[in-house]
Amino acid sequence: MALTGDVIFKLTATYTSAKDLSTVTDPFAISNTIALSSGTGANQADLLFHDTRTIAASGTDDLDLAGSLTDSLGATLTFVKVKTIYVSAASGNTNSVVVGGAASNQFVAWVGDATDKVNILPGGAFMLCAPSAAGYAVAAGSTDVLRIANSSSGTSVTYNIAIEGTSA
Repeated sequence: MALTGDVIFKLTATYTSAKDLSTVTDPFAISNTIALSSGTGANQADLLFHDTRTIAASGTDDLDLAGSLTDSLGATLTFVKVKTIYVSAASGNTNSVVVGGAASNQFVAWVGDATDKVNILPGGAFMLCAPSAAGYAVAAGSTDVLRIANSSSGTSVTYNIAIEGTSA
């Protein structure tokens, strides 16, 4: 199997301010495209997981990055390095989607501490990319669980997730 693709970060905006005799306009655009080819080195990935998932009220979804996820072709994935993480929260959610902070075997290479979390508000998204050969290290049985959680009670949350990484 081969994997190729682009990770694209893009922000465009137009900032305006009405003055007495004119309107000042500041168009802004910033983008970064990171091309990933098939492999396990710098600017490469060979594993891809993606899914739409739902978490019950106050629940958690612990994703074992080393041996329990399957790709769209049915193959079991064992990530050794993560290159890209993308998580988006459905706009119809009432609660936030929380990324990070697993109870044990925390995948922590992408944060400063095992208790660090990112709160994604309904309709929001989070993306992280590490195209270097090192990526974000995963160690089976010790640092391989990425927790996705529902921030509160009362309602479930739905989220999309995509993870690109390497098998070596």
